[in-house]
Amino acid sequence: MLSTQNNEQAPVLAGVFLRLALSILLLLCLLKMPYGFYQLVRYIATVVFVLLAIDSSKSIYLQTTFIALAILFQPFIKISLGRTVWNIVDVIVAAFLILSAVAEIFKNKKKK
Repeated sequence: MLSTQNNEQAPVLAGVFLRLALSILLLLCLLKMPYGFYQLVRYIATVVFVLLAIDSSKSIYLQTTFIALAILFQPFIKISLGRTVWNIVDVIVAAFLILSAVAEIFKNKKKK
């Protein structure tokens, strides 16, 4: 039987997992990959950023950031930045996702 504590941690862990998984995918974009991989990452990133925006409804700044990132990575109307600029964006966004995941973990531990 699941305890209440585990039920409360599930959304936090899901958000942390999504952030870390997406940051790994974004860092993999630094390698030379087939074009289809980058397209797949754009679809995944858009969905993850929308989910994170919904999840972070208590912080308007974080929610706005995730919505802006969803718009930037959306695959339907491509924003052409060039490979070098996209690599820089990928590293910055991956670092942001990792830092926000760590902050979410610490915030959750302080609530206990």
